[in-house]
Amino acid sequence: MTASRAPAEPAVREFESTVERVDGREVVLSETYFYAESGGQPADRGTLAGVLVDDVRERDGEVVHVLAEDPDDATGAEGSVAPGEVVTGVIDDEFRTYCARAHTASHVLYGAARRTCEDLGYAGFDISPEKVRVDLTTAEPLDDAALVELERLSNRAVWDSRPVTWEVLPDAEARDREGIAFNAKTEEGAMGDGASVRVVTVEDWDVAACGGTHVENTAEIGPITALDRSNPGEGVTRVEFAVGPTAVDRGATIHAAALESATAADTNVDDLPGEVRRLRGEVDRLGSALRDARSDLLRARLGEFPTAEVDGVAWAVGSLADADPNDLREPATELLESDAGVDALAAVGTGNAPFVVVATAPDADADAGAVVDAVTDEFGGGGGGGPTYAQGGGLDADPDEVVAWLRDR
Repeated sequence: MTASRAPAEPAVREFESTVERVDGREVVLSETYFYAESGGQPADRGTLAGVLVDDVRERDGEVVHVLAEDPDDATGAEGSVAPGEVVTGVIDDEFRTYCARAHTASHVLYGAARRTCEDLGYAGFDISPEKVRVDLTTAEPLDDAALVELERLSNRAVWDSRPVTWEVLPDAEARDREGIAFNAKTEEGAMGDGASVRVVTVEDWDVAACGGTHVENTAEIGPITALDRSNPGEGVTRVEFAVGPTAVDRGATIHAAALESATAADTNVDDLPGEVRRLRGEVDRLGSALRDARSDLLRARLGEFPTAEVDGVAWAVGSLADADPNDLREPATELLESDAGVDALAAVGTGNAPFVVVATAPDADADAGAVVDAVTDEFGGGGGGGPTYAQGGGLDADPDEVVAWLRDR
């Protein structure tokens, strides 16, 4: 068995080891400091004997290094290393450092959630190059205020420079430890030989079963910036955040957007939320007033339609420009309920997409849906509706022709 030394000694970036076995591009060493993908943390990058490492996997208790294929060598990586040979492994320092910071940051965020969420549980974790996600089970979904508080508390824990330690404990002792976050499915790397558990502790903040690599102090994490939250499943809240340069850039982007918005609103950043709420209320008020005015205008235009009697029903029939059929129901109904002496109404929309809207009073001897069906049978298109309101579109005719047909039918 060749377990990785990376979780125990995450600071090691270069080492020598003896090749135990080579199978094509797969190499097994007597000892390795490469981290094999596990529990949401990706595999280390780097080189082995000067050859790029494509992947690192744990298989049957062994750490398998998958070397990149050399395009100039028909045999691939096989032959570049041989059993019994002592080779040098070099771990990509930038990527390992990022993963360690990101993994410890996920523990810090979970510690913050312990202080803000009820019935908290751990449901998953993943590190990608641009962001980190932590899936939490909570009594209630997190809102914007809760997300901001998680970010604030996490950065406080970073600022407080809390020591981070790890140890291997007997399984029973680890499970008895108060407050430990334990998820055997997502932290399989922490289980070791089954009789022991690796436990990572952020001093006075969080304790969890974990097999990943970590920094030794929260101050090494740097800024943590919350990016988003979502609900991928019932009872699960996914929190996505950034650490390192991505967090710095994201924070700068947010700050710039806040300053620009404050300038546009003629206020300052502190007062921006209140000003936005005020403007939102003003927009809603003006929007409502505009809709009312448009409805009044449409009713007035409908009221100007010439009237004609068809089968004993007083019809108002005409055409409308710059109108939407969905906006006509209310003004048409109001016109029919007024004292205009009209029992039914047919409006034909002009423009690139002619339409017809038909409305009838409840006691009128006319069926709006039947009239629309007759129009579409005559002029093409389609539509539908009930006896008092119906509409059709896609008419293949000049609007004036449709109006004339409605008046003379």
